[in-house]
Amino acid sequence: MMERLREGVNSIAVKIILGLIILSFVFTGVSGYIFGGAGNTAAKVGNIEIGRAEFEQAYQNERNRRQSQLGDYFANLLGDPAYVEQFRKSVLDRMINDALLEQHAQSLGLRVSDAQVRTLILEMPEFQVDGKFDQDVYQATLRRAGFSAETFADYLRRDLVRNQLLSAVQASDFTLPGEVDAQSKLITQTRDIRKIVLPLQEFEAKVELSEEEINAFYQENTVRFTRPEQAKVSYIELSAQQLRDGITISDEQAERFYQDNIAKYSTEEQRKVSHILVQGDDQAQAQAILDELSGGVDFAELAQEKSQDIGSAEEGGSLGWIERDVMDPAFEDAAFALEKVGDTTGLVKSEFGYHIIKLDELKASVAKPYDEVAQSIKDELKDQQAVDKFYELQNELETVAFEFPDSLDDAAQAIDGKIQHTDFISEVDAPAVLKQPAVYQAILSPEVKEDGLNSEVIEVAPEHVIVVRVEEVRDETVLPLEEVRSDVVAQLSKVKAEQTALTLAQTLVTELGEGNKTELNAQNLTFGELEKIDRGSPLADVVFAMAKPQAGNLGYAQAKEFNGDVVVVELVGVTETVNDQYKAQIGQQLTMINAQLDLEGLIGVLRNNTEIEYYVVSQ
Repeated sequence: MMERLREGVNSIAVKIILGLIILSFVFTGVSGYIFGGAGNTAAKVGNIEIGRAEFEQAYQNERNRRQSQLGDYFANLLGDPAYVEQFRKSVLDRMINDALLEQHAQSLGLRVSDAQVRTLILEMPEFQVDGKFDQDVYQATLRRAGFSAETFADYLRRDLVRNQLLSAVQASDFTLPGEVDAQSKLITQTRDIRKIVLPLQEFEAKVELSEEEINAFYQENTVRFTRPEQAKVSYIELSAQQLRDGITISDEQAERFYQDNIAKYSTEEQRKVSHILVQGDDQAQAQAILDELSGGVDFAELAQEKSQDIGSAEEGGSLGWIERDVMDPAFEDAAFALEKVGDTTGLVKSEFGYHIIKLDELKASVAKPYDEVAQSIKDELKDQQAVDKFYELQNELETVAFEFPDSLDDAAQAIDGKIQHTDFISEVDAPAVLKQPAVYQAILSPEVKEDGLNSEVIEVAPEHVIVVRVEEVRDETVLPLEEVRSDVVAQLSKVKAEQTALTLAQTLVTELGEGNKTELNAQNLTFGELEKIDRGSPLADVVFAMAKPQAGNLGYAQAKEFNGDVVVVELVGVTETVNDQYKAQIGQQLTMINAQLDLEGLIGVLRNNTEIEYYVVSQ
């Protein structure tokens, strides 16, 4: 195939076509790549541009999050282009709202320091192992999320600034006691009812259908009996997890890794230190204290008397035990440079002022025993080897699947993989891995579906890819009545049964409302026992919409049970109580609702007063 491509490129006709394509890029497209512009911008909010790459990353992150939450349901939604466009716009709108809030926060003078960002990163549980910040986990997590250390820190800084503004807006809201009482009565209200159940199964059993009715229903509802377009699909999966299962790590390998990386399995060196702080830039005052210390004055006495760190001064300057990467870098470097207990530093300048630091105690680093970490080392080595092998085989899979596009046999042989085959499937009943939007789009692409070529290597998850090909296609078709007769009869019987039950229920509601029990007695029906329902009942929407009974006059309505059965409801009474147990919770919810409304109002004002331009939504 590659030889045919090379021969084709050298032909005069192909050279002319390529020349025309190049010219079209020169006149229409390349300038956008050279000069930037709207092609690289998703939206502009005032003077701030939201980059297209940033938007696509945010869209992909939100899509992955919803996919993990909703599974196949969300995958089906993504099959609707209108939904995808609305979904993409909602992500972009959220980013625009964040930009508006960020601009407003900056105009109010809200700021976040580098130290606050650093502290937040160190405390984030996502980056911790055994309760401590882990640099490897941090880097790997950022890489998976598409961040660099700088872009993630900038993202956190902007988020913290926005949160300062949000906290100020939300903290200003409150709810009046009268509002809480009124809402409590509504939320905790219960209603006493009795009901007549009209089971659909009983009505279905009595339905009689003629051939004319069956044929008419089939003709009028052919969409219900249409088999969608289907395809037989072959595919190869490659994942690091599959490869991991075939990897064995020996004790020798694990112990060698342990010895080579002993620091990784050792506790951090800890130092108990004290300090004297002079805030700001008053070096002369700090030097005077250092001179007193050099003259023999006790460190703890000087700290109690002259340190401007109120928290530690009362303890003689003691800061307790510290480890690396938790203090100001200049302070930390000086503290860990002290060699013997009792040693003190000279003046150390940090962003807080001038310090004099004393080493009080020292705990050396201690390594965990090999046996205690052996299994975790083996797991880690398995993961490393599996990922390395995965990327090696992925490259091989991409090459062979492209060079031999008319079959998966060569690709499977190249990676020692297995070709999996399906029967005729549609998107509804496809295996989960084929329902992934990117995979199913590849199946439907002309190259794969019509030309019978292998797809590109498609990523379905981190370190998990797939190549698909379509072996056979059969078109969408209306199934003959003889083949779906039982389904037609079942569906038509259910429709007629429901119509009969609803008609009877409406007749009963009308007559009972007029004080007439003729149909009730004719059908030999009676209301059941008294039930108390709250707003969590399947009947709540109907029952709580009914007017309260007045002067002994009962109310009637028809509704449906959760299983579809039709019911006639008799409303006997309404009970309103204020439950003190829930008042505090309801008050908090009302305050949150008010705060959300305030926030929406603020964003509305900012949107009205800021020029916003959308450049991209559709894919």
